[in-house]
Amino acid sequence: MAGITVEGVARSFGEVEAVRHASFSVAPRQVAGLIGPNGAGKTTLLLMLATLLAPDAGSIRIAGHDPVTEPRQVRARIGWMPDTLGSWPALTVRDALATSARMYGMSREAASARAAQLIDLVDLAPLADRPTRVLSRGQKQRLSLGRALVHDPEVLLLDEPASGLDPGARVALRDLVRRLAGQGRTVLVSSHVLAELEEMADTAVYVADGVTAAADAVAAAGRTARQWRLRALHPERLREALIAAGFGTVAHVDHLGAIVPLASEADAAQLLAHLVSVGVPVSSFAPAVGDLEHVFLDLNRAGAPPAASAPDPAARIDGEARP
Repeated sequence: MAGITVEGVARSFGEVEAVRHASFSVAPRQVAGLIGPNGAGKTTLLLMLATLLAPDAGSIRIAGHDPVTEPRQVRARIGWMPDTLGSWPALTVRDALATSARMYGMSREAASARAAQLIDLVDLAPLADRPTRVLSRGQKQRLSLGRALVHDPEVLLLDEPASGLDPGARVALRDLVRRLAGQGRTVLVSSHVLAELEEMADTAVYVADGVTAAADAVAAAGRTARQWRLRALHPERLREALIAAGFGTVAHVDHLGAIVPLASEADAAQLLAHLVSVGVPVSSFAPAVGDLEHVFLDLNRAGAPPAASAPDPAARIDGEARP
């Protein structure tokens, strides 16, 4: 299968189990969010996908190739954007992109043309001929994304790509990632900013304590009760209506509106219909947090999410741990 497939992957550093059991897949044309708390194993997992670490157990396929036995084939097909990437401070933005292109075997002319395309794509035209040492954190992130795209990869691995970006650049990044996926690429994005992922991801991989959550656990978390925020033109009338509807002891009402816990979307629709029927002028009514954040919080409320299956000791590569 093309895209990304991870089955039963584990990786330790001495006695520290950074990744204990990771299993998931991301198909072409999908953007998947890689979500988890600090220390969950996300970066270690990305490094294994990018051929920079070998797993101790399990298997990985990137565009049909094994990062352990076929690293050259995988590197030719992935665009890797780490959280922080050196920027060759003496080179201009244009030369940095052209040099990256040359590393992938492009001719000098093709590399120059590709650099010009990417400068426009990541919105660095005003800085194209300035040395990269003058770039801000957010501008360096855009340059890093351009370098990840230089060889037109099939699979993109993006670690905190929005870090340091201003609001306008974040919107541009989101639109670009969606456009790249729409062209047939597979995209895996790790980010702590779940609101960003909410706008760009089709699916999500949840990881905690080195374990990815099973599909049934994710589905169950998505069905649990959540808080909804209501706003009305007359907050006092909203408060009275919620008390009359039986929410007086559970709803929190402040100057921003009300937070009400509801078990399902059907209950939300019923409450909204009631408020409208009694004449409360509701101006907004939506979940207080996005779907990704709701599932993440629910999965991690009781510790690490349950894995799809236990790690298989027999799956260790070549019968022993890899360094």
